[in-house]
Amino acid sequence: MKNILSVREVKQLPKNSEFIVNGVVSKFTRRKDRNNASFWEMTISDSSGDIDGKIWQASGWRNTQGGDDFPIDPDNCGLRFEGSSVQAVGIVAEFREQIQYNFSEICYLDQDEYPPKMFTRQSPVKAEILEDLFRKLIAQISHKEIHDFVDAVFFKHGLWEKFKSWPAAVTMHHAYTGGLLEHSVSVAIGAMDLARHYSVFKIPVNMNLVIAGALLHDIGKLESYSMSPAPQVTLSGVAIEHITLGYGMFMRFAEIENLSKDITLALGHIISSHHGRLEYGSPVLPATPEAFIVSAADNVDFELAYWKAQIDGLNSDADFTDYLPAIERRLWRGIKL
Repeated sequence: MKNILSVREVKQLPKNSEFIVNGVVSKFTRRKDRNNASFWEMTISDSSGDIDGKIWQASGWRNTQGGDDFPIDPDNCGLRFEGSSVQAVGIVAEFREQIQYNFSEICYLDQDEYPPKMFTRQSPVKAEILEDLFRKLIAQISHKEIHDFVDAVFFKHGLWEKFKSWPAAVTMHHAYTGGLLEHSVSVAIGAMDLARHYSVFKIPVNMNLVIAGALLHDIGKLESYSMSPAPQVTLSGVAIEHITLGYGMFMRFAEIENLSKDITLALGHIISSHHGRLEYGSPVLPATPEAFIVSAADNVDFELAYWKAQIDGLNSDADFTDYLPAIERRLWRGIKL
């Protein structure tokens, strides 16, 4: 068996390769196949990315806490796998012409020797740079009422300490410490560029609403995700989802800060419509230039972040990924010039 690999290294292995990978479990689900036999799905994360694996009934489970090493039953061992460090032994398989990772052995590691935080991913952009950009974006809001409201939401009402360290997702994009701040800053900068572009072509775009809407659009993720220490979805995130949660948070702050009715309606519309399509979770579709722009910037930031994560994990001799249901296409590495 080879040395312990990073998630990125595993995802670059060819079919039939064996591997060992250590990481923190960000998702763990027990399922039944068509024959009513149990199997498990586990997502393991480290600083290089995430890997989804299947664990079949014949797989082995061990506990090595405290220097011991003994077999366990994952359903009756009293251990919580989500948020814990594990080691997976597996093989790169193929199912329906797509790569699949099968874990043949799961070892629950000693959590003191392998603390979960050691595997937690961080934003590739330094925290101080992101914070500086965020504060400069707020400073560019020239409308006093909107400026003061956004500043109050993040710094008066105590969201900032949580917001700057939170993930933007569990696995899809910016799923790491600082991911929500990175994504929000990127969306705001991209939205501003789009607003400037279309202003040249006489589309009336209010830059103050664009910046504020972009910075506020994902505040619901503070309630829909948790860090323990890997990103995980909360019960509220499953039952209500981040757009509805974010709109509720926004309306509470708007009432507390006595935000004017027109501005509340304009910003609330941006938050409610930013996924752009009803089937993607937006209760309404974008209907103003500012909402169109924030939605477009949000979508392209997600797609490019997802593209990078998938291409980074692609075997070096491959030009494109397998079909990805989450984005309904294969992704192409592109050409080098």
